[in-house]
Amino acid sequence: MDFRVENKIGVPATSDALWEVLADLERWTHWNPVFVEAEGALGFGAPLSLVERIEGLGERRVQARLGDWVPYSKLVWAEKRGWQFTSTRYVLIDEITRGRCIVTNGEIYGGMRGESWFMKHRRTLRLACETMNEALRDQALARKS
Repeated sequence: MDFRVENKIGVPATSDALWEVLADLERWTHWNPVFVEAEGALGFGAPLSLVERIEGLGERRVQARLGDWVPYSKLVWAEKRGWQFTSTRYVLIDEITRGRCIVTNGEIYGGMRGESWFMKHRRTLRLACETMNEALRDQALARKS
């Protein structure tokens, strides 16, 4: 069984503006409070090297693979976090009308250990998704101005 934590936020910006921020992995260190370091290139199956910092959970190195990406729409990466524990992280951009988007930021936890991790930390994980969404929104709006 999989467990999901996510946050949705309305953003008064175009999908182009949001994607410009999201796709520039090397600059995540300047705006992203959750993934404070990021290296990699956009390409199916491409390796991603991240440093995740979640308040209350500390900092950890992440070695993931880009699972799916669609310019101006979605970025998805997956990680095997050990025995019976996987996670899939995603950011989805849905442009409702020109200049108005809904951004969904979340993570899906799988495996027996993934379930226990989710149950123990779900509030903290949800807050991390919310914090990253707000930072993405703020960065896109700052570039828009």
